[in-house]
Amino acid sequence: MKTDCIVSEIQLKYKPQPLTETLCSSKEIHQLLIKRIFDEETIGYKETFKVLLLNQANKLIGYTTISEGGLTYTIVDVRVVMQTALVSNATAIILAHNHPSGNTRPSGQDDSLTRKIKSACELMDIRLLDHVIVTPYDSYYSYNDEGRL
Repeated sequence: MKTDCIVSEIQLKYKPQPLTETLCSSKEIHQLLIKRIFDEETIGYKETFKVLLLNQANKLIGYTTISEGGLTYTIVDVRVVMQTALVSNATAIILAHNHPSGNTRPSGQDDSLTRKIKSACELMDIRLLDHVIVTPYDSYYSYNDEGRL
């Protein structure tokens, strides 16, 4: 009796670009998020969760959108975050999402998600450098700056 097994394939496109940006501070992360990563037309409209992927030298490999939601929340699957980091060979990640309301204070859900992702990162030997919350009003909150990582 012959048994065939078909397994779905997942592909992540990875086109290496010159690594020029080293992220060392929450201010640098915030500037990058506002100027190049978040869409200025939707940052005040709906919540979006992104992950920045970095190499061992904290140079930006790339970034991706994990989820988009509504006005007050977006659903993030920790497994998708970790899969993206693993497939892209990232040794460090930075989490980022926006609060359309302009309030930088993390919610209980933000805190819980950060803890879950941090635990998953520790298991996979990936450094979680920060979780930055940005607003459409040029303000931000850094978990790392607040000593909450």
